[in-house]
Amino acid sequence: MNIATQAVQIGLEWDTRTGAVTVPIYQTATFRHPGLGQSTGYDYSRSGNPTRQALEDGIARLDGAARGFAYSSGMAAIANLLLLFKSGDHLIVTEDLYGGTCRLFDKIFTQYGLSFSYVDTSDITAVTAALQPTTRAVFVETLTNPLLKFADLRAISALCTGNDLLLIADNTFLTPYLLRPLDLGADIAVYSATKYLAGHNDTVAGVVTVKDPQLAEKVYFHQNSVGAVLGPQDAWLTIRGIKTLGVRMDRQQENAGRIAEWLAAHPRITKVYYPGLPGHPDHALMKRDSGGFGAMIAFEVDRHELVEQILLKTRLISFAESLGGVESLITFPEVQTHADIPPELRARLGINNVLLRLSVGIEECHDLIEDLRQALEG
Repeated sequence: MNIATQAVQIGLEWDTRTGAVTVPIYQTATFRHPGLGQSTGYDYSRSGNPTRQALEDGIARLDGAARGFAYSSGMAAIANLLLLFKSGDHLIVTEDLYGGTCRLFDKIFTQYGLSFSYVDTSDITAVTAALQPTTRAVFVETLTNPLLKFADLRAISALCTGNDLLLIADNTFLTPYLLRPLDLGADIAVYSATKYLAGHNDTVAGVVTVKDPQLAEKVYFHQNSVGAVLGPQDAWLTIRGIKTLGVRMDRQQENAGRIAEWLAAHPRITKVYYPGLPGHPDHALMKRDSGGFGAMIAFEVDRHELVEQILLKTRLISFAESLGGVESLITFPEVQTHADIPPELRARLGINNVLLRLSVGIEECHDLIEDLRQALEG
């Protein structure tokens, strides 16, 4: 069954008693027991809530996973996954990843004895060279933030299998609609569901999918023990958003392709990062492995002064952090989303003072292009 159809059906089967086509919001902290030593399957909402389970079951089906898990944010989801490791363990990590993930790794989990090597995970040779005797996992962003490099999950999975490593894939930018990491060899996929999955900039959430049932039990133990779970209202909003995932992603990436071509031809734009452009180094690999190129664009302007002009003069495109919603957003990674990455690493990667990141929404594409035109030329 097509992923878009599966997404629409999430929660539809949940309330068999009334036949409600929308899963109810079980806004309860606890559940009454039918008798001593008996349970309905729900005891306390940290351990399990029917609304959250509808989301968890649904995202597991979309990703082809044994189980899914929903958290209070994408960062909470990643933090819970790091609890699978112990002091002294080493992880290989995508170098141009979201700044908040870098902050979590370097400012928090290094205090507990984990170590991280940052490499270009679109280069299997670089990943291989980073292996250490204590390496236990590779953590990749399938499409990196903000430079939009694409990881060859098949090659990295083969490397991980040969070295008994876990492969964890942050698939936020592509979602299961365009890419299913577990099908390509990943053990775990993680998403900031705040972004494309929920899709409306109205909730904060994270989800995880796990391929192996035994590994899933370990993830559940940490989810329940730590308790950074998603509340039922936000679980319902995320389910509501996922139902339109297919139509939103189709429109957003169609817009993104046209805008990227327009930007590439503009005299004030010196570089465009979008894997849908034939000149992108990972274009062919994405055509092989992914169902599309996504709706994120990064681009460089010809002078720094133009950055503030664009951010303040766009009228339809909001100057705001986050991404993936129906509304188009633009941000300045160097001082916003990636400020926690060390300056020398930002400079080496190209996260500089002329780079902007655009999250393309579902507005009429001509209107978005005209908004960018007047901001660039105004």
